[in-house]
Formats: sequence, structure tokens, C-alpha cells
Amino acid sequence: MTFGIVFDIPAPIEFYDLLHAEVSRRIGDSFDGLLVHIGRATDQGFEIMEIWESREQWDRFTTEVLGPVLAQFADQQPTEEPVVVEFEPRGLVVPAARVLV
Repeated sequence: MTFGIVFDIPAPIEFYDLLHAEVSRRIGDSFDGLLVHIGRATDQGFEIMEIWESREQWDRFTTEVLGPVLAQFADQQPTEEPVVVEFEPRGLVVPAARVLV
């Protein structure tokens, strides 16, 4: 079952740029199970939305990649906790990637 997650993070967009660059350096252009990643600036900081093939793949990514990257930049993290919403995607179409869920 697909798994979706949204993070609203109260931090400068430059922090997202830093994290995104480091994650991309570690995984290249893909990670097993990641269907889509979208990052965008907001008035309060930035938002990340991801859709994964499964919760287990998201958990593995968090353990193997995201956790170590966040630890690397621990001194630059925002003091406020992000707002996190998990959801079950009801539809996803990414024609260029030939993804249809």
C-alpha cells in the first residue's frame, strides 16, 4: 500500500536546500520505493511532500539516509518541531515516470 507524508518545517528554505543537496549526494537520483518528492518554500519555512510505495520503504530511508543527514546538520536544525501528516494516497499519476497508483 502506498504511503504519503507531509512535513511543514519552520526553518529557512536554505536549510531545505542544504538537506536536499546532501540527501541527493548520498542516494543519487533515486531511492528504492520513492515515487515522488516535492519541496517548496512557505511563509513559515518550507514543506516537503513524499509518496512512497510502502511505509516500510519510508522507514528504511529514514533509518539509512535521512536520520544520518539530520544528525550531520543537528546544529542547524530549527528549534520548533515540524508538523507531520501521514496519509494514504488515493491517486497518483506521474506520466513521465510511468507511475499510476
